Amino acid sequence: MEGLRRKYDLSVLLDCTGMARSSFYYHQKVLKKKDKYGEIKALIKQIYHRHKGRLGYRRITLVMKQQGIIINHKTVLRLMKTLGLKSIIRVKKYRSYRGEQGRIAPNILERNFKADLPNRKWATDVTEFNVSGSKLYLSPIIDLYNGEIVSYDLLERPVFAQVINMLKKGFRKIKNT
Repeated sequence: MEGLRRKYDLSVLLDCTGMARSSFYYHQKVLKKKDKYGEIKALIKQIYHRHKGRLGYRRITLVMKQQGIIINHKTVLRLMKTLGLKSIIRVKKYRSYRGEQGRIAPNILERNFKADLPNRKWATDVTEFNVSGSKLYLSPIIDLYNGEIVSYDLLERPVFAQVINMLKKGFRKIKNT
């Protein structure tokens, strides 16, 4: 409307659009008004991106207070919503131990990790690796005779199917030899 205002009279433009004169001047005033929280929004974005989106509004408020900027946590929350910033919710770390469930397997090896013949004793474990910011779970079978890896399986989640697949691969390898 600002571009047409130079060419036409304001009353003609307002009649064409059906807008009240007070609404026009209200919007003019709002557009000219400086953003009250402009600097704080920029600081919130900076803190958010510096911490890779891991901080929520509470911790961002704490960081700002440490920098000497006193601001209410509800204001930070509101500004983060308007900026579209949400903290990344951390996934709980995998824990295989759930207490004593079911039966406990007997300790057959009794810490004797040496074998007299190949494929007599196997050992396995699930190991977590951080690779390029994501987690991978490696489940190998090691022959205790010579330390050779009989088979392995690599997945993004530690699931029981991973262990079953690894064992099937190991048994297939034994049948072929």
